Amino acid sequence: MTAFPFDNETDAVRRAILAAMNRLFAGTPQRSNGRLNVSQLAIEADVKRWHLTHQHPDLKDLFQAKTAEEETKRASHVRSSDAYEKLKKQHADLQAHCRFLEERLQIYATTLNLLSLEHAAQSGRDAAAAKIRVLPRQPQHLP
Repeated sequence: MTAFPFDNETDAVRRAILAAMNRLFAGTPQRSNGRLNVSQLAIEADVKRWHLTHQHPDLKDLFQAKTAEEETKRASHVRSSDAYEKLKKQHADLQAHCRFLEERLQIYATTLNLLSLEHAAQSGRDAAAAKIRVLPRQPQHLP
């Protein structure tokens, strides 16, 4: 958060406006509801709105520019956190899918092994003659 210096200001209205801007951007309003708009800035500074719009438009423009910058930062942060949450969900979905495929692969391997043994038994060859080895079962992975 950037504080607006008002040490070199001699005008009491400008000092009040700058102090109000600092309070609003710090999130510690004393007189207003804390919204970042010109009307609330005038209420926070305890000055009439025309001081900002006619007498000190440079401060009004500075306040609006800083407000737009803060809103842009907040919006980009929300977008990046939303993208992060979306990626976390996709990652969890992919992990679940991989576990499902690994289980299915184990079932297929076991089935093929049993079918090979049955085929060898029905064709009159034993398992040693067919050079078929019984596959050990792999431990099941818990999620």
